[in-house]
Amino acid sequence: MDGEIAGPHSGPMETFENLVRAEFAPETTHLNTAASALLPARAAAALQDAVRLRVEGRSLDPLYTDVEAARAAYARLAGVPVERVAAGATAALHTSLVAASLPPGAEVLTAEDDFTSVLNPFHTRGDLKVRAVPLERLADSVRPDTALVAVSAVQSADGRIAGLTALAEAARAHGARTYVDFSQAAGWLPMEAGAFDYSVAITYKWLLGPHGAAFLVVPEDLGDLPPVQASWVAAEHPWASCYGPVAELAHSARRFDSSPALFSYAGLRASLELVEEIGTDAVRAHDLNLAERFRAGLADLGRTPLPAPGSPIVSVPGLGHLQPELAAAGIQVSDRAGNLRASFHLYNTADDVDRLLDALSG
Repeated sequence: MDGEIAGPHSGPMETFENLVRAEFAPETTHLNTAASALLPARAAAALQDAVRLRVEGRSLDPLYTDVEAARAAYARLAGVPVERVAAGATAALHTSLVAASLPPGAEVLTAEDDFTSVLNPFHTRGDLKVRAVPLERLADSVRPDTALVAVSAVQSADGRIAGLTALAEAARAHGARTYVDFSQAAGWLPMEAGAFDYSVAITYKWLLGPHGAAFLVVPEDLGDLPPVQASWVAAEHPWASCYGPVAELAHSARRFDSSPALFSYAGLRASLELVEEIGTDAVRAHDLNLAERFRAGLADLGRTPLPAPGSPIVSVPGLGHLQPELAAAGIQVSDRAGNLRASFHLYNTADDVDRLLDALSG
């Protein structure tokens, strides 16, 4: 990884490299973080420790502590108080809560061909007006009768980054709420979740966690969300609320929690510790450097990726059919709508980029 991050080799870059070497030893060229990240060694160890508790019949209390530690770490990354963060399992579940908060006939403004989890719950309501526009026109398309704008911060298909500042300003000017999915951004792109009414992120991509964990950020006043999925874990005093109706919901975003997949959160706590140790800025610099190397190599091959400046996701039209062949050669990428999608993260190197370019040139 030498030379992939600006700075003296004896300084922050060395720390970055040492941390990554200690955590990752992939047996393939994994350029597919936008689908699923590699799991750090410390997270794998935490998962094994969690399983051992069940095998040995010991108390699971430490796993509930992991949930709260992971919640707090995500709050720090998102730049919001921990009281605004709810823990769940999927982005679609949290989108469903936001969809349930809207009155019949409300207009939801979305980006064309955004990821299904941030769209479908609004469509399945059946009584909402869902309007889709090109991503680049999203902020300009907010109208006085728009109730909510929902969009992914980074588009899964091609890596385009939404103009979130302009969107927040436009929504505020028209009295619309905002819902941002950070699933393809959290971990490499600095988040300012407090600038939006609601936001969500799953954690098995750029945050390096296991599957089965997701976070929802809500307003300080908890917004208009109905806690329709509330169970005992959503109570102010969970262990005193196991039987009968919950008498007192949590006074924080925990009222929107769903019962946590404890093993997942045990691993996630360790993954988020690594992300915080390395730092989002260092990860972003590394990831974007590799993406630019790939874009430059594509130009040399006469290939033009879809425009997505400043993104570690690079999507190349017309090459998606090569995905099985590349996988057989030990290079993991995705086929998305006929496009070859490569995504670069902290465990990737310049050699990984060159290996993919060599395969494409052949």
